[in-house]
Amino acid sequence: MFTGIITGVGRIAAVHALGDAPTHGKRLTIESPAGYLDDVGLGDSIALNGACMTVTTLDAAHRQFTIDISAESLTKTAGLDAVGTINLEKALRANDRLGGHLVSGHVDGIGRVTHFAQVGESWELRVLAPQSLAKYLAYKGSITINGVSLTVNRIADLADGCETSINLIPHTVENTALGTLQTGSLVNLEIDLIARYVERMLGNNPPVSA
Repeated sequence: MFTGIITGVGRIAAVHALGDAPTHGKRLTIESPAGYLDDVGLGDSIALNGACMTVTTLDAAHRQFTIDISAESLTKTAGLDAVGTINLEKALRANDRLGGHLVSGHVDGIGRVTHFAQVGESWELRVLAPQSLAKYLAYKGSITINGVSLTVNRIADLADGCETSINLIPHTVENTALGTLQTGSLVNLEIDLIARYVERMLGNNPPVSA
């Protein structure tokens, strides 16, 4: 589990194919901030742009670690198939503060940035979410965008999806990789975990008989 509070901004330094077939995944080499890996071990979970991944090799001296990502995961996420800046979050400890909201690290869909501009001292970020996620988005509700826990300020249901408006304070822009976004950028979205259970309890997803 995670909280959506980014603990470091890293960089995908290299991407290596794990095979020649489309069914093969990739191995990513991640560069992390100084000291970030001091309490990380092999097999630990780290969210990359909101997607939970497992540390497969570790080189703390060079501030690098690797993860293996399957072809299936690559088709369900954005920004994990090329060199570039990414948000990092270590898995939540039982005694940690829950500064954001409960985040599973499972990407529910890919959104597209439709607007990103400064408004006063803050920034307005608008993301078009897939229509399938629209019912989970609500005014003042929570959403995770590229691993960052954010509050929905406004929603607009459109023919091709649900446009969600977010206000980003300067601290968020300066201390996460969200500041590198631009119109047209693809982002990883995770809906509020509680919304999943509410839908289930309302009977919209009846259990499948064995």
